[in-house]
Amino acid sequence: MLELVRPWKIATLAIGLGLLIAGSFHYEAPDWDIPVSVLMALVAYVTAPWCVRVIVERCWRHWPAMLLLTWFGVDGCYAAYWSIVNPLAPGLMREANAPASLSLFWAVGLIWMYKGSLGELAAEAAALLRGGPSSVGGGSL
Repeated sequence: MLELVRPWKIATLAIGLGLLIAGSFHYEAPDWDIPVSVLMALVAYVTAPWCVRVIVERCWRHWPAMLLLTWFGVDGCYAAYWSIVNPLAPGLMREANAPASLSLFWAVGLIWMYKGSLGELAAEAAALLRGGPSSVGGGSL
């Protein structure tokens, strides 16, 4: 739960959500609006880091849950939202939405999977660049 309230993660969520909302105005796609942007961003925020960690750490027993959560974050919540709001919209854009959403899901999962503060991340990155082990020890992938 602590990971969900880290300021740097909330800030990157806000930036990403702002870009999604701006994109919904710019591209005027029939299946891209503010509520679906918020819904999909929040689902990814909660699920994508764990899903990426399952793959990186090769937790095979969690793969069924990871696949289900990935599907839900990429397509399931999208389809559920549009089935209520406008059932015709997914038929127009669902095939185009899935690859873009999957790419974003994995990208934010990689960003948000780090367990630690931004300071700890910077210290560990600096230690890796120097070629030595991290002396911080607070964060982990």
